[in-house]
Amino acid sequence: MPRIPPILPEQTPDAVVTAFRQHVADYPGSRITNMKATLGHSLLAFEVYMQWYPLYEKVKTILGNRLAYLFAHAISESSNCPLCTTFFRKIIIENGERPEELQLSEDEQLLLDFGSAIAQHKGEVSDALYGQIQRKFTVTHIVLLVAFAGQMIATNIFNNLLQVEIDEYLYPYLPLKVV
Repeated sequence: MPRIPPILPEQTPDAVVTAFRQHVADYPGSRITNMKATLGHSLLAFEVYMQWYPLYEKVKTILGNRLAYLFAHAISESSNCPLCTTFFRKIIIENGERPEELQLSEDEQLLLDFGSAIAQHKGEVSDALYGQIQRKFTVTHIVLLVAFAGQMIATNIFNNLLQVEIDEYLYPYLPLKVV
């Protein structure tokens, strides 16, 4: 049960309805999910969190589509966020891979380890790991990657703290539970 339920359509202020419509128009294929509808209780909060999208688009220009969503998945999984982890599991599966059996190069694994470390250790990343990242990316790219990781973690915290329910369209992508 969510701590704050998604805003109901009949209670949604016109400005938020407009923001929802604009978001869906700006990002084809997106939808107003439980998280976004929960953010809809505050137009400013919705607008701030939706800046994730342009940041993610920029990260894709640095990493490529696959590594960008794998990076986001690693961060979400390490933040123990069921909603975001399931969202990125969906993307991984729809792109023909199994999240439990990813085939990664050494450089790809390094980046995922970096994202996981940021999430697990609240940004305390070892000098050795950071040094490896520093050799692979420019200062501008590192700033963007760390900013994206922070935005992803903020999203994870929002969903975890408010116990935002996983949207039904994500149910087929939930990890299988071992009994």
